[in-house]
Amino acid sequence: MTNTPASNLKTRVYPENAFGGFTRCDTTIAFYGRLNAIVQDDHRVLDVGCGRGAYFEVNADSPWRIGLRNFKGKAREVVGIDVDSAGERNTSLDEFRQIKDVDHWPVEDASFDVVFSDFVLEHVDNPAAFLAEANRVLRPGGLLALRTPNRWSYVSLAATVIPNRMHGKVTGAVQDGREDEDVFPVRYRCNSRGAMRRALHRAGFDAAVWAIEGEPAYMAFSAIVYRLGAFVHRLLPGPFKTTLLAFARKR
Repeated sequence: MTNTPASNLKTRVYPENAFGGFTRCDTTIAFYGRLNAIVQDDHRVLDVGCGRGAYFEVNADSPWRIGLRNFKGKAREVVGIDVDSAGERNTSLDEFRQIKDVDHWPVEDASFDVVFSDFVLEHVDNPAAFLAEANRVLRPGGLLALRTPNRWSYVSLAATVIPNRMHGKVTGAVQDGREDEDVFPVRYRCNSRGAMRRALHRAGFDAAVWAIEGEPAYMAFSAIVYRLGAFVHRLLPGPFKTTLLAFARKR
């Protein structure tokens, strides 16, 4: 593991980070660890909102953690779709397709075994159309996996107060390695446990949705604030935890 100011601070607060480059409350491990347990070598996998693959840069301290997010070579084929043509630079994909109409993905019906979307749903104006498209492109019994912020967490509430045009500047100031091009306007149209469960059921999925707590990543600008955040995170009740995970199967 490479030593950086951010990783050194994380290790002081979470000593286990020194052994492998991840903490006991790493939501990336929780999300992609479960996905790796599901994806098989004959599966076709669709990454919705794949982006340019910025995680290869911001997670350079832990190659194993990066590897969890990369299904290329683990699955038969990995296709990525995004509204931004920067997805062409994502090296974890076998193929990239640009989305021209957000309510109709450039993907054939019933053509994928697994669809996943990581921190994308919070930016979607029409979650019902998003989930309908996920259902359309999945084979019967196919899996949908989502990671997204909890609408009622302090991070999301702060993002609601701060104008969208300021998000890039604020996020860049409090998170190392976060570029303006990786920050997008937030909507939070389907970002509570109840709203996600209901929306997934209406879209034709059987789903499990739960909230988990991660590290206080937005507080890494100050060692004192980061330590305080880590303490507060341990005490947060379920409705206010920062991150929602949803795993759903097409009926």
